[in-house]
Parts: sequence; C-alpha cells; structure tokens
Amino acid sequence: MADVPQGQLNMLLVEEQNLLRKTVSLTARSLGLGTVHEAANLQTAERLLRERAFQGAVISIDCGVSGGCLYNLTLLDKVRNGLSASPATIPIAVMVDQATTALMHELRERQVNRVILKPFRAKILLEAFESFGGTPPPAQR
Repeated sequence: MADVPQGQLNMLLVEEQNLLRKTVSLTARSLGLGTVHEAANLQTAERLLRERAFQGAVISIDCGVSGGCLYNLTLLDKVRNGLSASPATIPIAVMVDQATTALMHELRERQVNRVILKPFRAKILLEAFESFGGTPPPAQR
C-alpha cells in the first residue's frame, strides 16, 4: 500500500444507504480529511479490510431479523483480533438504531471509540472521521 500523505487518512465506512455513503465520502474528500472507502455490506467491508490498512472505521451494525435483536459484531471482532491489514487498535465508531445496556457492554469490550445513534446527520460521521486523525475540524484550525 502506498503511504498516506500527511494529514490524509484512509477510512472505512460500512453503511448500506448509498446516499449517506456518497455524501460522507465526497464531503470528507472536499474537506481534506482523506479518503473514505465505502462498503455497502459486510462482505465488501471484509474484503477491503483484508486488502488495505485503515486509520479508522465507522461501521453500521443493525439488529438481525431472527428472534429478538441480535447485532452482528463479527466485523468488529475481526479487526480487534488482528484479522485485517489494519492495526487491531484503530479507532472504530459504530452506528446503531438503539443502544441497549447489553450492546454497550459488548461494544466497550471491543474498545469501540464512539457510538452514533440513528437517525443522525452526516456531519456526525464527518466529526467521527476527523477524530481519527487527531486534528481539529477545518473551521477550528
């Protein structure tokens, strides 16, 4: 993988909604935050995680449809267990439709840096990506 220019981040966004992915990706690029690699599903996200290193990820996890609310945390586990090209310690934010005590415990165990409740504005995702680089937003520099 080529080196990332200073201040430019390679970030992963896993979200099924195309419009939201495109909006965040284009806005991040125009603000000079870096490149947001988009994945509409877990299979694409897993492939991207194997192929390149990321400095952070925002991952949508939704309830399963079978018997209650079961969140799929497999992608988080793969990253945290070192089964990706990224360091196991990269910052990860998750997007969820509801934050139960049990889910929050699971996310804390997986060292998730930020939980974003749906619905939200695209600006919230951009702020999460900005925090991955440790630099203040452009308006605050």
